Amino acid sequence: MRAVIAEDSVLLRVGLVKVVEMAGFEVAAEVGDAEGLLAAVEEHEPDLAVVDVRMPPGFTDEGVRAALSIRRSRSSTALLLLSQYVEERYAAGLLAANTSGVGYLLKQRVADVEEFAEALRRVANGGTALDPQVVAQLLVRRPSDPLDRLTAREREVLALMAEGRSNAGIAGLLVVSESAVAKHINNILAKLDLPQADADHRRVLAVLRFLGL
Repeated sequence: MRAVIAEDSVLLRVGLVKVVEMAGFEVAAEVGDAEGLLAAVEEHEPDLAVVDVRMPPGFTDEGVRAALSIRRSRSSTALLLLSQYVEERYAAGLLAANTSGVGYLLKQRVADVEEFAEALRRVANGGTALDPQVVAQLLVRRPSDPLDRLTAREREVLALMAEGRSNAGIAGLLVVSESAVAKHINNILAKLDLPQADADHRRVLAVLRFLGL
């Protein structure tokens, strides 16, 4: 699988190239600004783009605007955004339509290289990878929110689903059986009036879509 990396910091970009290659990708291009990212995606048609949210010239939202443009023009390219901040409106924009193959991680909270490599592979294969702080922002409850129907444990399971965890992964983290996790998920889908789907990440995306994200 081929990847393009967009990061304005030279040192961080060098590190990202090594990690992405370690994860099994061929790095087709590495660029330092949004314009270069769009050109590289058009030229190389990568399976994955790893994108810094804030890049030159304004260091505001250039990266995420480029990512949104890629999502509209080339939905087959998975996107993993990296940021120093929880900017929920950007995550919401990416998750609003075709939400498979999307990740949003906080740079300062990436502490394990292998976990990051796994997130790259998961997103490239059509899954999601959301930092728990991003998930918390996206799942903030509002008055009359359907999430009020959920128990504390069901909300915990929902947050782990939104992080892209499988049933087995959730069971391991919560120290419960996979059957217990499946029961919680069925309850969540019923309480949120959501149809069941075969793939775990589709259920997560259905929940996010239901919340208007």
